[in-house]
Parts: sequence; C-alpha cells; structure tokens
Amino acid sequence: MLLFHSGRSDEVGAIDLNRPDAGRGNGERRGGSMNRPYLCFVWLVPFLLSIAVPSNHLFAQSKGNKKKQARAAVTPGVSPGEQSLTNIPLPIGHEAKGLVLPDFDAEGHLRGRFEAGTAHRIDQEHVGFQHLKITTYTPESQPDLQINMHTSVLDLKTRILKSQERTTIQRADFNIEGDSVQFDTNTKTGRLIGNVKMVITDKSHLTAKPNTNE
Repeated sequence: MLLFHSGRSDEVGAIDLNRPDAGRGNGERRGGSMNRPYLCFVWLVPFLLSIAVPSNHLFAQSKGNKKKQARAAVTPGVSPGEQSLTNIPLPIGHEAKGLVLPDFDAEGHLRGRFEAGTAHRIDQEHVGFQHLKITTYTPESQPDLQINMHTSVLDLKTRILKSQERTTIQRADFNIEGDSVQFDTNTKTGRLIGNVKMVITDKSHLTAKPNTNE
C-alpha cells in the first residue's frame, strides 16, 4: 500500500524506504517503475490543505477597475455560489461540452478544478463525464496533482467519482496508473485497482524529511 498526499514538498508523497522490501526491484532507481498486477493502491489527497486563496481574491470587485483576482492556474471571478462541483447546471438528459467546475472547501476556498470534455446529466443524482481532468493546487496556488479519467460518473449524493477505465495520476515527481478508480471528493481519498503501475521521476521529493533543526 502506498500513501501520498499533496502539500509542501518536504511532507508530500512520503514513502518508507526503510521497509524490508523497499530496496528491492525497480522502484529503488530514480525514474524506475513498480508494476504489480491487480495491486490496490490507496492514495490520500487532502485538498483541505492544498490551497488557501484569500477571500478578497474571490469576492473583491471595484467599479470601473476590475483586476484579475486569481493567479494563472485559477479561474478569476469564481465564487462558491456560482457553478461548481456541487452546483452543476445540467437538466436530466442534457449534456454540455467544455464544462469547468471549481471545487470549494467548507470555507469557500478553491481547492480543485474539474474540466470535462463532455458532461451529461444521467439522472437526479448522477452526472457522467468524458475526458475529465482534475487539477489540485498547493497553498501557493500552483498546480500539484493532475488526475485524468477517460470516462467517469459522479454520484451527487455521496460525491464519489468512479471510473472503470484506466486512470492516470501525475505530479512533477511521479506518475501512477490503474485500471479503475474510486475517488471520494468529500474526504479526498481514493483507490486505484488493477494493474497498478508507478513511475518515480524524482525520488528526492518522496524521501525528503522535514528539517527539525532551527
């Protein structure tokens, strides 16, 4: 089981390389790969700590002088009361192309961005997506994780997103792929199942320890 999360570079993606089996196989080498068929990976992505956009960047507007409030990775002018992951403006049976849905935490901070090539309302409680890209952000509003799903279905009641097709999770220092995924958008936890493969492109970030010396 591999645990990882988004956040500061000295805390993210911690892998215990001191385990007896940690130094075996290809996973020890920089850029190496670990491919264990039908191995279930549980991964943790606490969006609640991933971004903190100041509220004035989301709501402040001045007459005759509107400035861009968000950084390049965040859509300007988006607020929790508008179109979002919990407020999808699609009637049953209708679809929309190029739908962009921000995801906010309980305090109204933008923590993720969902971009769908096509979205369609299946019924009152389910929305289907095609070519869905999920982007998470660091507290500095920089892109962190990117999750790509070919097809997926979001349960609006449980807010669990499921895909039965191969899904890819990417970050600057690693890539992970699996045949299917379940992702809870509330708790920001998920599970990759089947033919899971991980490629570490920068092992130094995964093994870095916090500096305790002041």
